[in-house]
Amino acid sequence: MNQRRFHRLASIARGLVLVAAVATSAAAAAEVTVFAAASLKESLDRQVQRFTASGGGQVRVSYAGSNALAKQIEAGAPADLFISADGEWMDYLDQRKQIVPGTRRDVLANDLVLIAPAASRTTLALEQGGDVAAALLAALGQDGRLALANPDAVPAGKYARAALTTLGAWAAVQPRLARSDNVRAALAFVARGEAPLGIVYRTDAMAEPKVRVVAAFPSASHPPIVYPIAIVAGHDYAATRALYEALIRPEAAAVWREFGFRPLP
Repeated sequence: MNQRRFHRLASIARGLVLVAAVATSAAAAAEVTVFAAASLKESLDRQVQRFTASGGGQVRVSYAGSNALAKQIEAGAPADLFISADGEWMDYLDQRKQIVPGTRRDVLANDLVLIAPAASRTTLALEQGGDVAAALLAALGQDGRLALANPDAVPAGKYARAALTTLGAWAAVQPRLARSDNVRAALAFVARGEAPLGIVYRTDAMAEPKVRVVAAFPSASHPPIVYPIAIVAGHDYAATRALYEALIRPEAAAVWREFGFRPLP
């Protein structure tokens, strides 16, 4: 082999090594984008910290109402994973072939509660057979509003409407609603004292020291509150799979429980 050819082959070899190194570096630096229901904020942030600390790569999370996130994904937003606060918005994307087949899985369950500002002394029972409508109106007072997420679209609001309907109170309180874009906005209304009562998930109430739980809604008064996860179609990358698996494996359950969720098998 002449010297010129040797140097040429050596140069090609160095180039291939450089390309491989760049590709490996790019893969390691791949960022996963998660679209997640607003109620997951603290718990998912903790899961992401654990994932990143273990060498899992960078993760960016966008929190909002599940309805808004599903619509954004449908419109082409670059989400890799979607975690919804109900099955209907995951169904919405599934029907439009926007999630990877076989990756949908119900991971968490939650509860629905009535909250008031922490300093409030309001007491109220949420039981079928009782006059829940009258009790709520009395607690709201003359001008008070009941804060909840938009019941026409946001999962927390839809669960709230179902529960109030079952308890015979929806028609009475509907004119007194303070509607919000997501459950965390409803939580903020009550935390700031702008609404004397609100309906949120138990996990939201646990995350906000400026509110307290007045009563829990009977589980039979609304559909089960379940959070499904799925990989977004066209985003089934190795980094996406790694985070997906990290969030559903048994080791993640302790973190979910710490923030009040009930992990599902």
